[in-house]
Amino acid sequence: MLVVLGSVAVAAAFAVDEAVGVLGVAAVGWVALWRSARRLSVSSAPPPPPLAAPSGDEYAVESTRVREVRQGPGEGMTIFPVIEYVTDQDAPGEVTS
Repeated sequence: MLVVLGSVAVAAAFAVDEAVGVLGVAAVGWVALWRSARRLSVSSAPPPPPLAAPSGDEYAVESTRVREVRQGPGEGMTIFPVIEYVTDQDAPGEVTS
C-alpha cells in the first residue's frame, strides 16, 4: 500500500512539473540516506568480542628493549619491541623440582 501511495505522489509531482518531480525524488532520497546514516551510529554497534586467553603454557610478553624503529608516512614512527616467550616453568615465584 505504501508503494502505491509513493508512486501516486511521484506521478503527481512529475505531472505538475518535471523539475518538481526530479527535485522531490532527490529530496526523498537524501532524507532516506540521512535517516539511515543516523540509525547506524557507532554507539549502536555491538562491542568487540573479549580477548581470548593464550592457549597452552606459553605466553608472549613485550620487553622494554626495542627491536626496530621504522619511519612511517608523514611524521609517524613505528616501534617494534622485542617479544620474549615465557613458559609456565619460567614463571616467577614458582618452585620447580
